Amino acid sequence: MGVTIDGSVGGGQILRSALSLAAITGDAVTVEDVRGDRPNPGLKHQHLACVDAAAEVCDADVDGAELGSETVVLDPGEPAGGTVAVDVGTAGAATLVFETVLPLGVVVDDPIELTVTGGTDVAWSPTVDYYRHVRLPLADRVGWRASVDVSRHGFYPRGGGEATLRVEPETTARVAFDARGAFEGARVEAVASRDLADADVAERLVDAAVDELDAENVDVTATNPRTVESPSTGASVLVALAYEHTVAGFSALGEPGKPAEDVGADAAADALAFVEQERTSPHAGGPRAPPVVDAYAADQLVLPLALAGGRVRPAAVTDHVRTNCAVAREFGYDVHVEDGVLVGE
Repeated sequence: MGVTIDGSVGGGQILRSALSLAAITGDAVTVEDVRGDRPNPGLKHQHLACVDAAAEVCDADVDGAELGSETVVLDPGEPAGGTVAVDVGTAGAATLVFETVLPLGVVVDDPIELTVTGGTDVAWSPTVDYYRHVRLPLADRVGWRASVDVSRHGFYPRGGGEATLRVEPETTARVAFDARGAFEGARVEAVASRDLADADVAERLVDAAVDELDAENVDVTATNPRTVESPSTGASVLVALAYEHTVAGFSALGEPGKPAEDVGADAAADALAFVEQERTSPHAGGPRAPPVVDAYAADQLVLPLALAGGRVRPAAVTDHVRTNCAVAREFGYDVHVEDGVLVGE
């Protein structure tokens, strides 16, 4: 019979979740009015790469898989592991293509190896360091086993990065992100393109973030500044906060004319705001308990909530979270928001 999704109000997230859930459930899906509320609606390069990757993994019949298409129909076949490669063709985010395929480990018998050429550190998407040090550790806590290898970084505008996601066959454990547990330390990662090496940009990003964290007595247990090959000039920094039961991440991208010190301080400031919410919380587990995952991770946990149930206490319930929950409900899963907490039944 199939599922029809209104894709007009949630950008590419609606499309990605619809593709994943179609492959998992075996239900055909039609996404209408794709990105209809955007000034340039329809499929862009990154969205098309998501469609192509999902279709190949689940041997799907697809209509509307072309640039600018505002309606996409995917009728999945039998999902299978194996090697898949897609080229976004622009600096579109490789990590968002990963997001479409990562959940499909629950329906394959053999590993999936997906190589994406595109942007690894670009705006409006998780950086590849966030993906490796935040997204995948959170996935591991719900039973999803995956890893990412980066062959080349890609920044805006040329992209040209290359990264490979390996997804193991998996089942989903009940999701439990209700409490942070003990703080285990902060990790600061930074990358900068080779042409910024003489200016020590990667090191300055890390040093600035560490200075801000040290000033607030946040223990930094690991730092990793790197200079990388990339077709375009660029840089990014990640502050990851590890706790006994969770991890949260906060990234910032380099900008022309913006000192590296300011970029590093921006990422640290976001991390410190997350830390402060625990310090000022009257009691863990209560009605004003601190968030357990960052706002971006909340989006990424909707599908495991749908599949296995549980609870997630996010830093914010964004419009993306609400629309993602709505997509899951169209496929028959009960995922909703109660008093600022995401709940899967």
